[in-house]
Amino acid sequence: MSAELQEKKLEKTDFSKKSLHSGAISILAQAINTVVQIGATICLARLLVPEDFGLVAMVSALTGFANVLMDLGTRDATVQRPQITQDELNALFWLTTGLGALFTGLVLAAAPFIGEFYQEERLVRIAQFWGLTFVFNALSCQHTALLRRNLMFQKIALIEVAANVLGAAIAIGMAFSGSGYWAIVFRPLASACITLVLIWFNCRWVPGLPVFSKEVKETVGFGLNITGFTITDYLARAADRVGLGYTVGARELGLYHNASTVYENALSVVTLPLHSVAVATLSKLRDNLEELRRAWSTALSSLAFFAMLAFVILAVIGPDLIVVLLGDKWAGAGVLLTLLALRGPAQVVERTLGWLHVAAGRADRWMRWGVVSCVVQVTAILCGLPFGAIGVATSYTICMYILFVPAIVYAGQPLQIGLLHLMRAIGPQLIGALVSAAAGFTLRMYYLSDSPPFQRMATLIVTCGIGYMIVTVGVFRMTKPIEVANRLLRDALPVRLSRFLGSSAAH
Repeated sequence: MSAELQEKKLEKTDFSKKSLHSGAISILAQAINTVVQIGATICLARLLVPEDFGLVAMVSALTGFANVLMDLGTRDATVQRPQITQDELNALFWLTTGLGALFTGLVLAAAPFIGEFYQEERLVRIAQFWGLTFVFNALSCQHTALLRRNLMFQKIALIEVAANVLGAAIAIGMAFSGSGYWAIVFRPLASACITLVLIWFNCRWVPGLPVFSKEVKETVGFGLNITGFTITDYLARAADRVGLGYTVGARELGLYHNASTVYENALSVVTLPLHSVAVATLSKLRDNLEELRRAWSTALSSLAFFAMLAFVILAVIGPDLIVVLLGDKWAGAGVLLTLLALRGPAQVVERTLGWLHVAAGRADRWMRWGVVSCVVQVTAILCGLPFGAIGVATSYTICMYILFVPAIVYAGQPLQIGLLHLMRAIGPQLIGALVSAAAGFTLRMYYLSDSPPFQRMATLIVTCGIGYMIVTVGVFRMTKPIEVANRLLRDALPVRLSRFLGSSAAH
């Protein structure tokens, strides 16, 4: 692949339509990945015990910073820059690869100290193998960025799904053979190796010798500000696992970790793939603020419309869902999932702040917000730690409702996006989510407490869905997200079926 990325062709593209299609492809891929992830978690949870998951979570919480720091934010910087040269790409590739190798070495060296910190000898070997994933992840960073820059999200989606499926299959096979927690340890390493092979096969760009020019320094400087946010964001998200691992041990951390896994996979279905699409698209529109605000509002409104309802449903059926999926030994994670899912309506909005910071070219503001957010979240976690996992989940959820509005308003200032723009985009959905959640919990506690689990879940899903639609569509007349989803669905269907449905609707 040439370093010249055919900007003229991209300039002629209808970015609004292309971004919607790219977003749909990315969300579909992430949905498949989530199904695979949850399916693998179900299988592993039934073959292993909570302590196995807790042991791996102790290591990942302390070493996950490497994946955050490894590319120095240059993947987003590569996409955001109007032009990028071969020399810049060469330098960024070798910089990323060198950092990946460095972090692998650091984790290998730090493994004995991790075991000593938690007073658990098994963590030494776990950390040593866990660290090998970083160098493999680093080798695919810039090739992935090139595919993103060309809006080739379908290829990226297929690669991610294939790597996830094969990695999960390897882990489940190891668990069946009696490997215990090693099944969880080897899964990310296998996925990283498979991703590397597939990414390099689909992106034939071959890096040359690095040249650290002025442009490279500017790109790295931009990326460092993004990294400043991601590292503070990582610290905020890892503090709960480190604190619980240190204070309550592997078993309770294992319950919390798997409840978090279900919640975070649901969150990543929409926020993770849409970040890549939104950054690539909105960055092209930054010279037309009116069009940028319109595209942002449509994307955020549609995201919030469907995601907020999904998190409300997850919250009200959480205790039943955990037992059905993972088995009775994981019942303690049910309340934790409910508390974490209640964070979803706010966090799904908060996670989009990067769309605006990167599109505006103001990664420095993103980094500064990250510091403030990290301090607030860590403080909340410390307040919750004396009450165990339930206390941490509760304080974390309250904290997110405090942060999400200031996060977007601050991010939108350079693009003239303020509180009123945000409330128009997500206000009806948020009110609908709170009303339907109240209805669902009331029904669960007072009328369905003795019902069979599957009947209770089905009733709650229908009740929350009807209540949400009455508020958002019936009261606030919010129909545009449905129109957007319908348009995407018609475009995705075969032509004959789409025409048939269109003619049927007309009659």
